[in-house]
Amino acid sequence: MLKIDKNNRLSENEYKYQIQDVTEPELFRTFYEYTSIPKVAFNERHVPMITPENIWITDTTFRDGQQSTSPFTVEQIVEIYKLLSRLSGPNGIIKQSEFFLYSEKDRRAVEKCMELGLQFPEVTSWIRANPKDFELVKQMGVKETGILVSCSDYHIFKKMNLTRKGAMEKYLSIIKAALEQNIVPRCHFEDITRADFYGFVVPFASELMKLSKETGIPIKIRACDTMGFGVSYPGASLPRSVPGIIYGLNHFADVPSEQIEWHGHNDFYKVVTNAATAWLYGCSGVNCSLMGIGERTGNCPLEAMAIEYASLRGTTDGMDLSAITEIAEYFENVIGYDIPANTPFVGRNFNVTRAGIHADGMLKDEEIYNIFDTKAILNRPASVIVDATSGTAGIAFWINGFYHLKGDNVIDKRHPAVLKLKELVDQEYANGRNTAMGAFELDTMLKQIDPELYISLQHRHI
Repeated sequence: MLKIDKNNRLSENEYKYQIQDVTEPELFRTFYEYTSIPKVAFNERHVPMITPENIWITDTTFRDGQQSTSPFTVEQIVEIYKLLSRLSGPNGIIKQSEFFLYSEKDRRAVEKCMELGLQFPEVTSWIRANPKDFELVKQMGVKETGILVSCSDYHIFKKMNLTRKGAMEKYLSIIKAALEQNIVPRCHFEDITRADFYGFVVPFASELMKLSKETGIPIKIRACDTMGFGVSYPGASLPRSVPGIIYGLNHFADVPSEQIEWHGHNDFYKVVTNAATAWLYGCSGVNCSLMGIGERTGNCPLEAMAIEYASLRGTTDGMDLSAITEIAEYFENVIGYDIPANTPFVGRNFNVTRAGIHADGMLKDEEIYNIFDTKAILNRPASVIVDATSGTAGIAFWINGFYHLKGDNVIDKRHPAVLKLKELVDQEYANGRNTAMGAFELDTMLKQIDPELYISLQHRHI
């Protein structure tokens, strides 16, 4: 059958994929041999890059993320949720946040967050595909719930001891129960990058879209790269191809972009690129967690995708990116979560330099070695760490930053006090020191070197 598609082209769209109820599991051993590194193969099938009109971020900090850390208290969840709302901004770039409902603490946190009345992110839940879990959803009164619908034969045959047909029937029963209650189901296609895409994923997604049309409820599909096997390379073969998965759901199963969401893990360091690729190839939502917390290597860092959104769109669309810094500080200072110092955007040293040659460049123009105006955008001014390699430029940059000196008040690296301070620093390391100089130490040294300048600095900084 020929018809005009959504791109205004005459296309052939006759064949509809049917479920292939195989007797033996398809484990894709050519890719996943288990005793060797998983292989990336190419079939040179390229799909078009069709980016949705609207893209957004969803949050799983309180669900998948919390599975990898010490449990948050109710108060901590509420505070993080409020910061997420501020980061999201009035346009709801962080559209939703998902929660567990299993414990009394989980449910109390959901209630407290819902009581805030914040528009974004919307509070949603997550359950397994069984009636007992669904009762919790009805009791809490949430409007949307995630439902675990594992789609690889690793899970269907090996974990659940079912057939593909049996799994689909099990999933559909709970999804229909949600629809009867007018609750939007968000179906988590677990392990999609090891699933038979045309033998199970597309037929199941097509059934969901039929139900969606019948009920008028926008059933959502979350494509879960549970093991981080997804790759963004053009022409890569399924089931690992992120462009192929998104295009296939959209084109062969007729899932609208706004009903597709990507959820990736970072087992192979590809999580941010894969999420951005999902956006570019037709997926509206990407699911993330703050600091990238989550099982094993973690989820896609939400703060990374907030920056990626601004990069791809050319605008923050109302996001308050300074909230990222406050979230990081809250995680470290209140929750006690240790953020590696070199983590982009949130680590203590992400915009800090040690090398004297870099500090010299920053002293001349901060833009030379700073990725963007981190003070204006993230409320994180660029700085230096003073140690054995900082040189006079690093010390001068530290003085200017620590005392907030600007314009005509800026201290040059040739200033006598800078030269004297460098002598004292060099002496520390000549005597065997192997740690960075602390701000209090340097401040005290400068006071001793030049008391008059020190007093002046207290009055000149702005």
